[in-house]
Amino acid sequence: MNEIIELEGKYVLQTYIRPPIVFTDGKGLTLVDSEGKEYLDFTSGIAVTALGHSDEEWVTAVSNQAAKLTHVSNLYHTAPQAQLAQRLVENSFADRVYFCNSGAEANEAALKFARKVSYAAGAAGKTKIITFTGGFHGRTMGALSTTYKDKYRAPFAPLVPNVEFATFNDVESATAAIDDTVCAVIVEPVQGEGGVHAADPAFLHALRALCDKHNALLIFDEVQCGLGRTGTLWAHEQTGVTPDMMTLAKPLAGGLPIGATLMTQAVADTIKPGDHGSTFAAGALICTAANVVFDRVNQLDFLAQVRENGTYLRAQLQAIPSEKIVEVRGTGLLAAMEMKTAVAPLISAARQNGLILISAGENTLRFAPALVVTKDDVETAVAILTKLIMEN
Repeated sequence: MNEIIELEGKYVLQTYIRPPIVFTDGKGLTLVDSEGKEYLDFTSGIAVTALGHSDEEWVTAVSNQAAKLTHVSNLYHTAPQAQLAQRLVENSFADRVYFCNSGAEANEAALKFARKVSYAAGAAGKTKIITFTGGFHGRTMGALSTTYKDKYRAPFAPLVPNVEFATFNDVESATAAIDDTVCAVIVEPVQGEGGVHAADPAFLHALRALCDKHNALLIFDEVQCGLGRTGTLWAHEQTGVTPDMMTLAKPLAGGLPIGATLMTQAVADTIKPGDHGSTFAAGALICTAANVVFDRVNQLDFLAQVRENGTYLRAQLQAIPSEKIVEVRGTGLLAAMEMKTAVAPLISAARQNGLILISAGENTLRFAPALVVTKDDVETAVAILTKLIMEN
């Protein structure tokens, strides 16, 4: 273990603070480190490994595809890419999909496409993008420009111009910000990094109306909250609001890198060959993995189980008898526990006790286990957490 940690410290750019653990194996919700210690994983790689670690069907499909064909670039057709596109389009509002490699890239594409729609229409000056307090859309320059937290943005200024922040869940603020100079509005139906705050359906309905009024595009960032995480295939289904574009990534290939930007035909009609591209996007291996994940998640009984276990998780968290807890909130299997104090020490103590958690802000624990989590897993995790909260 120490040798690997020393190698990382010597050769890897230090953009992350990692605990002194080297994970070597995973199965389901269990992670195993180099010393043989087991951990209950309630992060799923930040809402990525939707089927858990080393799911048998996923492993078999990826192994078989790797033995056949991995990559040929987007200069050529492959069946898994076309099949994944069909699945996404036929099970959403969208008519077309653009593939990339991450959530940040999916959002970059959506922002570029929004600017292109205005350009194609000859709408000079219609370039403003509205985003919201608490939002997180990635760390590349365009996506970072729409990400709210100043500590992420300030060191890299000046960022992409004509980006303005309005107040999340505040219709009056949005109304004041959205006018005829706006080409797009980007929002998470459920904010993840920002603390697991759901958008009020009335707020999203208002955004839809404002975008229609001012001929702007509405973009839903479902990188973290999409593909079953909230108990419906898409988080925005629960609000009755339809976007013009939607971005996906984290869970789509079950741990392999993929992003997707879904769009209406009206948006697609403005995008021409050469307007955007990606060497690695939607290779045969990645899309084979994504097809397995999509087919498993896109089942009514699977989604019902997500809702049931998500409700059970929140109920168990709410039952912890501590005045240190401010609020438990969430939807499906994306939950948060806001505390009166910083949660970093609690995350460290949980890890030492075999439970992997992450934060969503300084005072908030975030729970995003694999979508195959069981009630027994929930009870084990909450028992560890309860003990630590009551002891400290």
